Amino acid sequence: MNNKFVIAIDGPAASGKSTTAKQLAIKLKYIYIDTGAMYRASGLCTLLQNISLDDEAALKEMLDKISIRIEYEEDGNKIFLNEEDVTERIREADITKLSSQIAVIGMVRKKMVELQRKIGENGGVIMDGRDIGTVVFPNADFKFFMIADVKTRALRRWEETKEKGESITLEEIEEELIWRDKNDTTREISPLRQADDAIPVDTSKMSINEQVQFIYNKIK
Repeated sequence: MNNKFVIAIDGPAASGKSTTAKQLAIKLKYIYIDTGAMYRASGLCTLLQNISLDDEAALKEMLDKISIRIEYEEDGNKIFLNEEDVTERIREADITKLSSQIAVIGMVRKKMVELQRKIGENGGVIMDGRDIGTVVFPNADFKFFMIADVKTRALRRWEETKEKGESITLEEIEEELIWRDKNDTTREISPLRQADDAIPVDTSKMSINEQVQFIYNKIK
């Protein structure tokens, strides 16, 4: 495939979209736009410049000058903040906490969408989330909306937590997913919904490899 497409993958939590998007990016040699990494990088920037999240003027000045670049690598993307490789630094614990705080700030979200669109302007990118096909890339070449029944999604998430050694029941995870689904679909800013031109993918009985191959075949 010589054409470089913009591919948007949306869906609820634990529907398989992130893992599928990452593997599909490797298969296509595309850039996987990791939105979480971008918020982490912006959080790190506030730390490096000693900017308080409550200081709107300083935050705006930082965002006006910020540069976040994602480069494709065979063993995983590299993240550059103001031309410095911060791939490892942004995964550290202090940045994890900071990124969740900065991600809810309106001007930050607006800037990140702007940067995401810039990264995707020449195609060859895959991005997953809640509002990629409806807000971030409404003109994406391909849009997919991944769904799965809540019990299947809860089981997937539960198995992930077991591997990490976390103690949480299957019932608790299912209740959390039901809450997140309601919250994601009813929020005022960029709610989760299937774009009119998105291809639905029910992953309830599909493995990750089957999900990747299904989407790959559609694109091909």
